[in-house]
Amino acid sequence: MDTRTFMPPEWAPHERTWMAFPPENETFGPAGSLSLARARAAWSRVARTIAAVEPVTVVADPADHEAAREALGEVAEIVTIGLDDAWMRDIGLTFVQTAEGNVAGVDWVFNGWGDQPWAPHERDAKVGVEMAGLAGVERIGSPLVNEGGAFHVDGRGNVLLTETVQTDPGRNPGLDRAAIEAELHARLGTRHAVWFPRGLTRDYEEFGTRGHVDMFACFTPSGSVLLHRQDDPSHPDHEVTRQMRQVLEEAVDAEGRPFEIIDVPAPRTVRDEDGEFVDWTYINHYVAQGLVVLCAYDDAHDEQAAAILAQAYPDCRIELVDARDILCFGGGIHCITQQQPRPRGDEAGQAARMTEEDQR
Repeated sequence: MDTRTFMPPEWAPHERTWMAFPPENETFGPAGSLSLARARAAWSRVARTIAAVEPVTVVADPADHEAAREALGEVAEIVTIGLDDAWMRDIGLTFVQTAEGNVAGVDWVFNGWGDQPWAPHERDAKVGVEMAGLAGVERIGSPLVNEGGAFHVDGRGNVLLTETVQTDPGRNPGLDRAAIEAELHARLGTRHAVWFPRGLTRDYEEFGTRGHVDMFACFTPSGSVLLHRQDDPSHPDHEVTRQMRQVLEEAVDAEGRPFEIIDVPAPRTVRDEDGEFVDWTYINHYVAQGLVVLCAYDDAHDEQAAAILAQAYPDCRIELVDARDILCFGGGIHCITQQQPRPRGDEAGQAARMTEEDQR
């Protein structure tokens, strides 16, 4: 019996998108705070944008069900699961397909991004179990401490990783790269890994993940890699992103071919309102059905990034959504979304759903 599973690329057909509704916590702030209100408004903007093209299910803590319904109206399905945080890419299932083509969910061990002191995770660690029941899919447990933002696949056997996440002593002490790759390949259906040594600078500060790859590199349908590039020499990521490019220039894919690299210049803004260097990025976007939801920053480079992504995703419309009130909490649009693919071979069901949507 083949127990390996396969993660379709993000641009493959979706059944739905999963998100979470920000609860009160150390990151977002207490109930009634301006910071929590800003987070909820930002998450809701993304949910509404995606709901225009595919179903969205939003997980809310039981205490926040009414607030979620008030914020989202009828655009999304609201379900209740206990939450510590709202980064669905990381706390939720990674949806995959089995050898038979059925959808299942890989439930990684979640320990608060390496057991960081600001990240209580007792409830988040159980989200995967609850999600599997709600989605009606098989749950596949994994012994690996991991998060969905820590890898990116292309559906052609390749996966992008960072050493500071996967070999983090706070996550997987005692596991070497070979052991980590073996588990990832078995669960994601990949066979070749490209390892970056680290992530963006701010990802190592408070509320950081210690180097998630989805902040600086991702595949496209053509097999090329979109790569974050910081052009301001004053920003520490100026040197970091050039090191990342060198890694990718020296790498090959599962077939032994070099990667086509598409540089995506960072926003022109380099510091936030507190004077700290930002990790604003256009790489952390989400690919829904026929739509790329792209982080916007009211920045001079927003439209340039949209044009680059329009070429990278020729079958998709690009929609810029203000993400400043997401990035200030430590992540982007990709971090707060998780795609559930359709079963393999579901073309008939897809056609029926498209007809229903046209009729509506």
